[in-house]
Amino acid sequence: MKFICYPKCTTCKKAQNWLDSKGADYTLRDIKTDNPSYEELKEWYEKSGLSLKKFFNTSGMIYRSMNLKDKLDEMTDEEKLRLLAEDGMLVKRPILLTEDRVLLGFKESEWSEII
Repeated sequence: MKFICYPKCTTCKKAQNWLDSKGADYTLRDIKTDNPSYEELKEWYEKSGLSLKKFFNTSGMIYRSMNLKDKLDEMTDEEKLRLLAEDGMLVKRPILLTEDRVLLGFKESEWSEII
């Protein structure tokens, strides 16, 4: 499994503590220093079955400063993916990746299905 997070994020810390308490084997990746590429984001989006809007960190300062709430509906998926690939802080986190699942945000009930 890959655990993609921002180490200073309290939700990410909570998720990591939860993973550790379950003895989960994972590789940690800091989304700020190792931003997901366009190709990775596209793969995760397609595998997740979620709307691309769900991949945006809507509570982040960058999202708000760019006024993306009003712009996303008018953007193509290609434009959204390119924007997400520019700055990891725009991407919703934590992300848990397995062979066949992509989980965005920490919801213990969802994560329990995998761990």
